[in-house]
Amino acid sequence: MNITFDTWVTRTLGIRYPILVGGMMWLGRSELVAAAVRAGATGFISALTFPEPGKLRDEIARCRDLAGSDRFGVNLYISNHKEGGEELLPLIDVILEMDVPFVETSGGPPNLLVEHLKQSDIKIIHKVPTIRYAQSAIKAGVDAIILVGGECGGHPGSTMMGSFVQGAFGPESLDVPVILAGGVGRGSQLMAALAMGCEGVLMGTRMMVATEAIPHIEIKNRIVKSDGSDSVIVQSIFNHHHRVMSNEATNEVLEMERQGIDQFESYRPLVAGDVTWNALQTGDHRYGMIDMGQAACFANIVESAEKVIAAMIEEATASQKALLEKCK
Repeated sequence: MNITFDTWVTRTLGIRYPILVGGMMWLGRSELVAAAVRAGATGFISALTFPEPGKLRDEIARCRDLAGSDRFGVNLYISNHKEGGEELLPLIDVILEMDVPFVETSGGPPNLLVEHLKQSDIKIIHKVPTIRYAQSAIKAGVDAIILVGGECGGHPGSTMMGSFVQGAFGPESLDVPVILAGGVGRGSQLMAALAMGCEGVLMGTRMMVATEAIPHIEIKNRIVKSDGSDSVIVQSIFNHHHRVMSNEATNEVLEMERQGIDQFESYRPLVAGDVTWNALQTGDHRYGMIDMGQAACFANIVESAEKVIAAMIEEATASQKALLEKCK
């Protein structure tokens, strides 16, 4: 018999399992998010994947139709190169209009977004790589924190503090609920996170190989073959640490960094978003900065999101039983 969960995540977000699917750029679409919701978890539509208000509105409506539920959120990535998220305000108007129940904010400080989102009772979950940033976001008024360990794909920050440390340090240091992310792909990790005081977990890389996820099958197969050790950190020279799949393009970027080249325009042909989008569509994983964390070691089969979530819960149940047998 599977575990019944009672955490801030399940109670407040109105879901069965304390498992979130991160709002990944290009991947945060209704097909994947709705599949996670139907499986008892939840996820986030990536707003910047649908940067026009009308398109975001349509995607939210489509996700509700596919999920048969409104128990999902929208990711709002705040660029550090823009003025505090002002470019996101038209999309926030859509989120408020559509009565989206919760959002995942990430990137820069959420202050301006919080000010606008607090017009309703929407829950704001902010994703950060360190306690310091979490404390600032809490002062701004967010409701919960996602703490990301250095194992994560995407942007782990510069400190690279591991998830095992974050999972214990976060809940004892912060006075809002903490959700753990980075390297998560097993039910035993979910139980460990709960034992450390977290209220749930968030997955990214593990869900990239779900059948409902948009990457080309060759990208998924490349992740399936990974043992988790073949990701690399690029763009450290710009203090924009980015964990991605190792490929020909990353080899070129790392060589440029070793040479001390610090003009971004030299890197643009290799790291531009449209190059990565092309790789995700065509399956040519030699090029593009393809987000991939160390949890690729758990993504060893292409299967539905429902099966991924079900396996997580079965593993969590088994790990609880094993722990009780060891701690009589």
